[in-house]
Amino acid sequence: MATPAYLNALRAFEASARHGTFTAAATELNVTPAAVGQQVRNLEAWLGTTLFIRAGRGTGQLELTPNAQLALPDIRAAFDRLAIGMARLRERSAHSGLTVTVSPAFASKWLVPRLERFQSAYPTLDVQLNTDARSLDFTIERVDIGVRYGSGQWPGLTSERLMEESMFPVCAPDYPLLRNGQIEPGTLHKCTLIHDLSMPIDAAFPGWRHWLDCAGYPEVDAGHGLRINNSAAVLQAAVERQGLALARSVMARDDLNAGRLIRPFLAGTIEWPLQQAYYIVYRTDHGELTNVRLFREWLLAEVDNTVGRKLTGRATSATAATPR
Repeated sequence: MATPAYLNALRAFEASARHGTFTAAATELNVTPAAVGQQVRNLEAWLGTTLFIRAGRGTGQLELTPNAQLALPDIRAAFDRLAIGMARLRERSAHSGLTVTVSPAFASKWLVPRLERFQSAYPTLDVQLNTDARSLDFTIERVDIGVRYGSGQWPGLTSERLMEESMFPVCAPDYPLLRNGQIEPGTLHKCTLIHDLSMPIDAAFPGWRHWLDCAGYPEVDAGHGLRINNSAAVLQAAVERQGLALARSVMARDDLNAGRLIRPFLAGTIEWPLQQAYYIVYRTDHGELTNVRLFREWLLAEVDNTVGRKLTGRATSATAATPR
C-alpha cells in the first residue's frame, strides 16, 4: 500500500500514462517535466519495477509496461474516489455552492426566469451559473451539473432527458403582415425569414427551406432574411416585429404564454418533433452529492410542474459522443 509520500508520485505516473509524455503531464500538474520524470523514477525505485518504456529517443513518448497497464485502472479509480471525498468535504462547508453550466440561450429563455424558485427553496446554497457556449470539461472547470442540448451522449457524463421539443414558425402578435392573426399564403413571400445559425441545418434540425417545402410553399424563397447565431436573439428579433422565426418550443414557451409571440399559421400546420432534446448532465461519480441531487430533482420537478415531460427517460452513463 502506497504511503502518503508517494501520492504525488502516483499522480505523476497517472498523468504521464494518460498524456503519453512527461512534458504534457507536467503542464497539467504545473511542474517541470524533469520533476515529473523524477517522481516516476522514485516510484519505480520504490516498487522495484519499471513503469514506462521510453519509446524512441528524443520523442519523449512513453509506453506503459504490461504490469503498469494492469495497475493503471485501479490507480485512476482511487484518484476518482479521492475526488469524490474532497467534493463531499466541500459540500459540507459553511458556504456550500453549486456550479451549473448551460448555454447562453437556454439560460436566458428558460433557466434564469425560473432560478429564483430554486434559490428561494435553498437560500444557503450559492449557485454559480456558467453560460460558456463551449461544452465544458466538468472536471477541469469544476462543474457540478448542467443542461445540454443534443443526443444524450457525452463522454464521462451521466445524462437524463429533461425536455424534448418541436419546431414551428412564430412572430409578434402585431407583425405588420398579419391578417386576423394569420399569415396568408399570398403574403408569405413578403415576410422576412429569421434564420437560427446556432444549430446545424440538416434533417435532424430542418430550416426554413424544409418547412416551406413541407408546408406547401415551394415557390417562396428561403435564401433571404435575417441570420442570427443565438436562439434567444432569434426569438427576440421576432418579438420586435422583425420577421418570422422558426422557434424551438422550449425556447419560445414563455414568450408564447405571455403573448409576446404567436403562431401565425393555422393549427396543424407543419410542426417538427426534433430528434435532439435537453438533458441534465453530471459526472457519474457525483450523482449522489447532495447539491447535485437537489438541483437535478428541482429541474425535473420544474418541468413536471410547468409543462409535463413527454418522456421521462432513465439516466444513462455515456462513454462516447460528439456534444452539441
